[in-house]
Amino acid sequence: MSHLRLILHTLVLILFIASCSPAVQQAVTPAEPAAAEAVESESDRLNRWLDETYEEYLQMSPVQLTMLGRKDQYDKIDDYSEEAEERELQWRAETVQEMEELFDYEKLDPEAKLSWDLWAYQYEVAKAGAEFMRHHYQFEQMWSRHTVLPNFLINMHRVDEASDVEAYISRIEGISRALHQMIERSRLQAEEGIRPPKFALETVITQSRALISGVPFEGEGDSPLLADIDAKIDSLHSSGTISESEADAFRASAVEALLTHFQPAYQELITWIESELKKAEEKPTGVSRHTNGDAFYNYMLRYYTTTDLTADEIHNIGLAEVERIHEQMHEIIEEVGFEGSLQDFFEFISTDEQFFYPNTDEGREAYLEDSRRFLDGITEQLPEYFGILPKADLVVRRVEAFREVDGAPQHYQPGTPDGSRPGTYYAHLSDMSSMPKSVMEAIAYHEGNPGHHMQISIAQELESVPQFRTQERSTVYTEGWALYAEKLAREMGGYENPYSEFGRLVSEIWRAIRLVVDTGLHAKGWTEEDAFNYMNENSSIAEGAIRAEVRRYMVIPGQATAYKIGMIKIEELRAHAEEQLGNRFDIRAFHDTILGSGSLPLHLLEQEVNRWIESQLAS
Repeated sequence: MSHLRLILHTLVLILFIASCSPAVQQAVTPAEPAAAEAVESESDRLNRWLDETYEEYLQMSPVQLTMLGRKDQYDKIDDYSEEAEERELQWRAETVQEMEELFDYEKLDPEAKLSWDLWAYQYEVAKAGAEFMRHHYQFEQMWSRHTVLPNFLINMHRVDEASDVEAYISRIEGISRALHQMIERSRLQAEEGIRPPKFALETVITQSRALISGVPFEGEGDSPLLADIDAKIDSLHSSGTISESEADAFRASAVEALLTHFQPAYQELITWIESELKKAEEKPTGVSRHTNGDAFYNYMLRYYTTTDLTADEIHNIGLAEVERIHEQMHEIIEEVGFEGSLQDFFEFISTDEQFFYPNTDEGREAYLEDSRRFLDGITEQLPEYFGILPKADLVVRRVEAFREVDGAPQHYQPGTPDGSRPGTYYAHLSDMSSMPKSVMEAIAYHEGNPGHHMQISIAQELESVPQFRTQERSTVYTEGWALYAEKLAREMGGYENPYSEFGRLVSEIWRAIRLVVDTGLHAKGWTEEDAFNYMNENSSIAEGAIRAEVRRYMVIPGQATAYKIGMIKIEELRAHAEEQLGNRFDIRAFHDTILGSGSLPLHLLEQEVNRWIESQLAS
């Protein structure tokens, strides 16, 4: 929570006491200040303990430390073995037990209770998921560590001095060790009959070959990691930090690490995946095809939505939302004077040249520039809708070539809490026919401001909550907020073009469709083609993007449901606050309440909003 909100809650408490009846005021005794001090002491003690305990957690993850802009264990990569995962769960269990032994929950202030509840909740969710350790695919085309870790080195491993180059080279070897661990885990999965779909394995092979193509391997041009470390070494040499002979020695060491460790590890991965291709299913359904798959999917729904909604309930919510949004789409079709059905309009907006940039480097740069322009315009309006504003910068970039996938969704990469690395909105631009102009504005607001960049930056910049809360990433909250932000941008002056407003609805219905398709795939026996056809019939999303989306849902079960479920809850909370507060409702204060405590599971977010409403009614 920000200092502003701490002060606000204190003032509300003072005003509430002042408004009590004389009889209640007379009941105040000299012992009360001491009691208040005891409450404050217990809360402060818990906060210090949480920070110390979270530091223990961070020291288990050198990668996370680097993502935070720190250089502790800068030469290491995390341990991704099953044993490490089991140790972390045991550690979490011990911390919750210790917390319960050391602190009295009833003596905590509301904010400290929220921290307690969140810490305990994280353990309970992790404990519930322990039995499904081998159900998560180790290798898939979206977020697998075989591409995440090289991208991490390129974009997050900062080189400021000679020791940072040594750490980088050490991490090349660390990635290779991590890859061996993941291959071993993949073998254990396969023994239990759990394999990703064939399309995922084929993409993993393509991505892996791209990482070991070029100098010092086979092919022309520098490979991605060599190009990156060469540039970082050159920068040190140009600044006079290292000599030419030192630069040459570092380059030689980097080449040796790539040839001795990196290439063999990725070649082993390619060989392993090629052997698995023969056993992978060409036309699989979702994870229900695996042993205990239904229970795994139910867990994933709980994990990603933080609710107890069943697959059937989520499926039906999706169907109702699709129907509602279709009605709004018809209104825009009438507004622009289009003659034809909704399907005809889908075809028009998905194929007409006016809605696409050229599939050239100039077209790609125009996409990035226009995205920046949209974001600049909405950023100017932020003070009218938010009291708390992010300090971190935002940049818009194209995804690196080695991990770019035609039609894959844009995404956001957080910056560091200290602002040394900005937040980044990444766009896949290899196939511009999958990137229509009509939806780009909504996507920019989702990934940038007032969406992910704003929410995550504000969370990381909070100073009055334990650090673990500044780094919490509850998907239903973060993605629910970003989807709410797309719609909020309309209130803030976005979508002046009706086609862009239609694109916003396309973006929203896309998330509503996910509720139908994700549950269809994983709980109702849908095939990839069933899901593709449903999305194609109910939206104007480009076919390439639909294919990439469906394949994403198939390898990351449940995640796609979080967006709309989170948005619906935030809208419900806003409607409730508006109803309860009437003309006392302040949109800036409401948004500060949503963003000012960090990322929360929905039941704790609702608790915070209700606490804010009560404080406003009491003032």
